[in-house]
This record gives sequence, structure tokens and C-alpha cells, in this order.
Amino acid sequence: MKTAVNWLVDHLYLVIPNEERNFLEGMRKEALDKEKEQIMNDYRAGVNAGIVYCNGEVFITKEEYYNQTYKPETI
Repeated sequence: MKTAVNWLVDHLYLVIPNEERNFLEGMRKEALDKEKEQIMNDYRAGVNAGIVYCNGEVFITKEEYYNQTYKPETI
């Protein structure tokens, strides 16, 4: 699954001039870090509310959930 940040940046590449792309990649990195933090905070809130996330019989951590769901791309 693609994060909203990656979707947006990929579409902006179609309209942003080449000389602006380094700036855009810096913004992507910052936005992805913030988005990951928000997703993991929401995961923790779900666990605290009694929602259990598991992969088969194994309970997974918020970091494992993020990595399995979004398969972070190397920038």
C-alpha cells in the first residue's frame, strides 16, 4: 500500500520542474517521518482501546504493522 505522502509526491513529479525535485525529496522525507509517527500512534491508540493486531497467531508491534502494511520505500 502506498502512503498518502508518496502518492502526492509521485503526482507532483509530473508538474514540478527537475530543478525543484531535490527540494521535493527533502519534503517527502520529512513528511514520511511524520506520517509514520502518526500511523504508529494510531496503532498504539487502537491497542490501548482493546484492538489486537496480529499476523496469524503472532501479535505484531506498531513498527512491524507499519512495515508490513506500507513496505517503506528507500528514498
